[in-house]
Amino acid sequence: MKTAYIESNVIKAMLEQLRVHFGGELTKELKEYTLEINNDLGKGIIKGMSLKGGISYLEFDMIFYHDLVLAINTPEKNPIYFTYCSKGTLTHSFGEDGEKRQLERYQTGILTSQNHNENVLYFKKDEELKTTLITVQTGKKGDIPGANGLKDMLRETFISENPSGNFIYVGSHNLKIAEKIEQLNAISQKGIVRSLLIQGLVHVILALEIQQHKDDLKNDNLQTGSLTRRDMDTIQEVSQFINENSESQITISQLYSQFGLSPSKLQEGFKLMHGHTVTEYIREVRIKKAEELIKNTDMNISEVVYTIGLTSRSYFSKIFKEKYNCSPKDYKFAQRSVAMSA
Repeated sequence: MKTAYIESNVIKAMLEQLRVHFGGELTKELKEYTLEINNDLGKGIIKGMSLKGGISYLEFDMIFYHDLVLAINTPEKNPIYFTYCSKGTLTHSFGEDGEKRQLERYQTGILTSQNHNENVLYFKKDEELKTTLITVQTGKKGDIPGANGLKDMLRETFISENPSGNFIYVGSHNLKIAEKIEQLNAISQKGIVRSLLIQGLVHVILALEIQQHKDDLKNDNLQTGSLTRRDMDTIQEVSQFINENSESQITISQLYSQFGLSPSKLQEGFKLMHGHTVTEYIREVRIKKAEELIKNTDMNISEVVYTIGLTSRSYFSKIFKEKYNCSPKDYKFAQRSVAMSA
């Protein structure tokens, strides 16, 4: 087992310290740092970026060839960490002798230590891991409007209620966060546009993790109903299938026959993971694709309706207006006006 130590919450320093421990090549684009590793220790990418308002994110997309312990020690700070597992599992403890808690795939975790204990992360040998860690510094004022209100709320929720000890929360499973992380990784733009898009999506992920905590408190437990982990993996596969085939006439019977889930588990999984029924989710995917086509192609509205798998233009106009508060025709006209004035 290999142990590595980090003594900073600044992304630049963290990545530089990780390079010393893990090897690899460290590169920088504006404020984003990327450490690419391919050696005897493991293979993959660790990347991170400091954002405004004392917020930063760090992402591991790695396979380690040894069991690995990463200890983060910042005694002069009191950050709150928001983490999410997209693949694999991640184990955490406060100090190497503390109680270990495991984060499974699709789970979110929130942790902070009033005792300034080390945050220790455990990575399993030969397991594909993808996890995102968002850090919010709560001890100093940010420099963006509304940041201090966010920090006050976070301190009250996760620090003030636990003034004498450690706080750790392992939440329910959530696919909405996984989708946003996929969008984060799919950003192809460069320069300042890339930085702005990353900042926006990290804030959305942070908001979803806070909302997940609120929802779990209302439910009084952190259970996932009758769904097993295999069921949740299958729900992810169904979601991907719908995204790739939304123009087809997908039916509930087709989905549970193809993927082996009962209709009740299928609906339970989509409500839990996406906050929608299966039918509502298919409609959401179609509307988003229609918006992209209207914005980025020369298709007329009838062509868009046909392309996304609908047959009724009036029905499409109705659900599009419900989503974007204007008709498809007006939306297309507005996009043209923006393009002409740019």
